[in-house]
Amino acid sequence: MDSAGQDINLNSPNKGLLSDSMTDVPVDTAVATQSPVVEGLTEAEEEELKAELAKVEEEIVTLRQVLAAKERHCGELKRKLGLSALEGLKQNLSKSWHDVQVSNAYVKTSEKLGEWNEKVTQSDLYKKTQETLTQAGQKTSAALSTMGSAISRKLGDMRGRPFSHSFRNSATFRSFEDRVGTIKFSNFKNII
Repeated sequence: MDSAGQDINLNSPNKGLLSDSMTDVPVDTAVATQSPVVEGLTEAEEEELKAELAKVEEEIVTLRQVLAAKERHCGELKRKLGLSALEGLKQNLSKSWHDVQVSNAYVKTSEKLGEWNEKVTQSDLYKKTQETLTQAGQKTSAALSTMGSAISRKLGDMRGRPFSHSFRNSATFRSFEDRVGTIKFSNFKNII
């Protein structure tokens, strides 16, 4: 392949190839061959360098073609195995996370955090805060239970009153009554 007709964009699907429309562009070969000789190089050295350059450019084109063929083959194999880009990403993330977890920095940090956690949970301030929050939770649960009982009592009173039978049997009323009972029962279980 002519190295002057290459596409140097590595992201191009036509790696190493130019489109037909680009081949129509005239190139002034007289200007290209009349490059000034770099000072200190003889004509023979310049010819040798040009030959080596042409060889390297040809190898680049060949490598691009081989790489493109390998990428196509890899894609076909993944498709046949049912592997998608998402699967590959998940595997890469999983492997990366595993690598992080076994890294020296992660292990040392985990150990240090474990030590700090032990110190914090053994401190008097932590124990007092935990007791206070436990008591607050118990009092809140008791208050909600009392409120649930009061609402249930009121609903029971409403049930005993002679008013619209259809309201008491409506889905909304029954749903509300069931939820209040559930709240009351779950708070009762937490207290026990």
